[in-house]
Amino acid sequence: MSIIEAIVLGIVQGLTEFLPVSSTGHLRIVPAFLGWDDPGAAFTAVTQLGTMAAVLVFFREDLWRIARSFVRSLKRGEARDQDARLGWYILLGTIPIAIFGLAFRNQIESGARDLYLISTALIVLGLVLLAAERVGTRERDMDKITTRDGVVVGLAQALALVPGVSRSGATITAGLFLGLDRAAAARFSFLLSVPAVVLSGLFEMRKFVGEGGDDTGAGALIVATLLAFVVGYASIAFLLRFLANHSTYVFVAYRVVLGAVVLVLAYAGAIS
Repeated sequence: MSIIEAIVLGIVQGLTEFLPVSSTGHLRIVPAFLGWDDPGAAFTAVTQLGTMAAVLVFFREDLWRIARSFVRSLKRGEARDQDARLGWYILLGTIPIAIFGLAFRNQIESGARDLYLISTALIVLGLVLLAAERVGTRERDMDKITTRDGVVVGLAQALALVPGVSRSGATITAGLFLGLDRAAAARFSFLLSVPAVVLSGLFEMRKFVGEGGDDTGAGALIVATLLAFVVGYASIAFLLRFLANHSTYVFVAYRVVLGAVVLVLAYAGAIS
């Protein structure tokens, strides 16, 4: 992978990781449009560590408060405050994606990166997000999140193992269906992403460090990951401000249009 490719893909990762448009899908689609090789699932997972670092920095106070309350709840044997409960909800919500990620890791790294599947997932999840916008009551904020929310949003997060679905898209959609307001759905989505993305990135790091099974190159990987961090931080700030006063309709339209374009071009043989 050239440095130019690493720069472009690092920016793409940072821009799309937190927007409900699928960063994994874009890291497959953009190289296809530009005539580059597919960077692969391992590259995607490792560069996600850059955007995950952005989450850790942006939400450092929230995460530290949740972690302290969670540890205290372990000592007491009960979760007395919402921060402690959020810690448990994040743990519960991570279990589904961990189980399915390990069970289907071979399919995720190969057949699941098919452009027909990605384009279809973009369109379908876009329409589901549209439905969530229409029927969601948006009456609950972060203080009202429950165990059911943690489980359901966690199950939705597991759907993001299919490229094109979008981890943030699936979790924000689930949150809206459950009655969370847009800002709370996005905030919980970001917090829930921390353990899943960190574990995925560290698991795939073996291909670059221990096994020597990838030819991306350490320099390109570092450049892409650093850019993903910087752009990802800005993307988080933008989305939280945007969802405070706007709907997700613009993302719905983008997903459907992009999915349709990719589907047509792939069918016509223009991209492969």
